[in-house]
Amino acid sequence: MTENLYGSYKLLFNTDADPVCAFAPGRMNIIGEHTDYNGGNVLPAAISFGTYALGSKREDGLIRVSSLNFPEDGLITFRVDDLDYKQEDGWANYPKGMFRYLHEAGHILPGGVDILFYGDIPNGAGLSSSASIELATGVLLSSLFNLDVERKDLVLIGQQVENEFLGISSGIMDQFAVGMGKANHAIRLNCESLEYEYAPLMLDGYSFIIMNTNKKRTLVSSSYNERRKQCEAALKQLNKESNVSYLCQLTPKQFEASKHLIGDPIQRKRAKHVIYEHARTAEAVKRLASGDLSGFGQLMNESHLSLEHEYEVTGVELDTIVHTAWKQQGVLGARMTGAGFGGCAIAIVKNEDVVAFIENTKKVYKEVIGYDASLYQVTIGDGAYVCNKKTMIKK
Repeated sequence: MTENLYGSYKLLFNTDADPVCAFAPGRMNIIGEHTDYNGGNVLPAAISFGTYALGSKREDGLIRVSSLNFPEDGLITFRVDDLDYKQEDGWANYPKGMFRYLHEAGHILPGGVDILFYGDIPNGAGLSSSASIELATGVLLSSLFNLDVERKDLVLIGQQVENEFLGISSGIMDQFAVGMGKANHAIRLNCESLEYEYAPLMLDGYSFIIMNTNKKRTLVSSSYNERRKQCEAALKQLNKESNVSYLCQLTPKQFEASKHLIGDPIQRKRAKHVIYEHARTAEAVKRLASGDLSGFGQLMNESHLSLEHEYEVTGVELDTIVHTAWKQQGVLGARMTGAGFGGCAIAIVKNEDVVAFIENTKKVYKEVIGYDASLYQVTIGDGAYVCNKKTMIKK
């Protein structure tokens, strides 16, 4: 598909000029689930699926955007001096928000732009297609107009688009992984302080497989808010003997000594997952640094079991696909990834067993659930970048 993007761009905008191309990946969170809003670390990585944005400058103030993923929407047009959110603009509000907040940050664009988007991130898979659109737009505009904007600032502007422009209460992990990713590395990130380090992810004959349950995540918003309140309530009880701002400031040993303070058994389970998951994430970085992939895979398994039994955000679809994955040959570990209640899981699988793994896992999943799962082999790539025209890879 990507080799046809330049031709599609020229046809759509009736031009012979070559546009600038930017690419921003999707992301998966390898371990560290529901720790981010509890003061803990996450461990995401940029993946090989993502969003391409091809663009050229215009002399006027017109901005025209189109997406090959939404051909029915046609060409959506707005102006650099009219960047308010409009519901009828649909997906185009993501790039429009980037224009707006770049302007507000002092990066004034002297003219308009024509942009064509194309993404190969599976729709609805929870792999951060929105953050990918935002960062692809930001990197493209930075290149087109020679903007003096730091990458971390683009990341923060992407989050601002979600929180303020679109009214979505999301954290910084998605934009950070999409913008700051590094090939063959995960990122240990504290979402509160933005302290981070790269963790080597040398798979040595293994690959990540993304397993999309194709279950629409209908309960995420309400259940997410409920889990946050339960964590806050547990923290309040623990602080009868402690004085911490977040659950993740406690170690598993400290939790075990104080868990009797949490009278509600559900709140106790929620706190246990968060505190132990934070510890697993720290241990995962150590295992990766030492090249212990097998130990890393075991931590993934423990993470899923905790999300299944302590945090209770998996559901029959995710449990079926993960438990099935565990039984396949060549699998080091598997777990759900993302908020839960549908969406995706991930597995680390030996390369020579990937074909059989995909076939067997899909077969069992359809027998149990009644419809197909979608499985993809991915590599761990760089964060957003400007493409080379001929290869469509990083310049």
